[in-house]
Amino acid sequence: MNIADIKNSKNIRFTDARIELLEILIHESRPICFEDIKQRIKMNKATFYRNIAKFVEEDIVSTFESNDKKSYFEIKVDTHPHFICNHCHAISCVSPLNNITLEGYTIDSVILKGTCKLCQ
Repeated sequence: MNIADIKNSKNIRFTDARIELLEILIHESRPICFEDIKQRIKMNKATFYRNIAKFVEEDIVSTFESNDKKSYFEIKVDTHPHFICNHCHAISCVSPLNNITLEGYTIDSVILKGTCKLCQ
C-alpha cells in the first residue's frame, strides 16, 4: 500500500503531518507506538494521537494495546495475529491462522501472548 492509494480511497484532508505519519507507518515492518517514532516526526503527542484517531476512524490504521499498556499502530492491509512476549514485551506479526471462525462474530484482531524465542 502507498500514500497515493490511501489518498484515492479516503475522503479526508491529507496535511503534511498526516502524510509524514503515513509514510512512517507504511515503511514499518511491525506495529509501532508513539515512543518508537517520536524522534522521527515533527508533531507533538496530542497531534500524533489526533491524527492516528482519524486514521483508525477511516479504517486506514489498526491499533491494539500491549502488555506494557501502550497503544500500537500499523497500516491496515490485512487482518493478521500478533504475538506479544510476556517477558520482553516484543511484538511480532504472525502469519494468519487458518480456519479461525466464531459463528455469528466478526474477528478484527487476534493477540497471542506467551514467551518469545529469545526469552525461552
